Amino acid sequence: MAEVLLFHHAQGQTTGVLAFADELRRAGHTVHTADLYDGRTFETLDDGLAYAREVGFGNLLERGVRAADGLPSELVYAGFSLGVLPAQKLTQTRAGARGALLFESCLPVSEFGTAWPVGVPVQIHGADADPFFAGEGDIDAARALVESAENAELFVYPSDRHLFADSSLPSYDADAAKLLTQRVLDFLAAR
Repeated sequence: MAEVLLFHHAQGQTTGVLAFADELRRAGHTVHTADLYDGRTFETLDDGLAYAREVGFGNLLERGVRAADGLPSELVYAGFSLGVLPAQKLTQTRAGARGALLFESCLPVSEFGTAWPVGVPVQIHGADADPFFAGEGDIDAARALVESAENAELFVYPSDRHLFADSSLPSYDADAAKLLTQRVLDFLAAR
């Protein structure tokens, strides 16, 4: 079974993020949930993003990197939206990564190095009409990553919802979330 370090999105460590972690645990995986917001959650994405700006994206990224301290190096790093920043950085810079799961965000590989780590598999999930994933260039970064890495998959869902896999938010899409979860479980079973 895999060991996962999971990072939340801009609204914080919501009950939906924790429920997703529990779903992975029920399948037998060990899941660590890093809380970059020290227990704070936000009702709206705008409020969560305002808090992230106040704290500083660089500071949140470093909190995420520190969350891996004391954990084994053989982790699968996973993140929802904002949480992709530390998940992707750790995957690209911390030796021993077993894989990456990037939900609703993807950065150009050049943000954290010159190439995706050899032999490290990655799944990227996002909605085709999500104003953040599709509208801000993340889908393009995801496509470039898939083209350059040997074991990379991009799954695009027909939706305009951001954070569609968080069951605690109004943007939740049960059908898309179920498919995403099954694909993630298949990915983790191979780790």
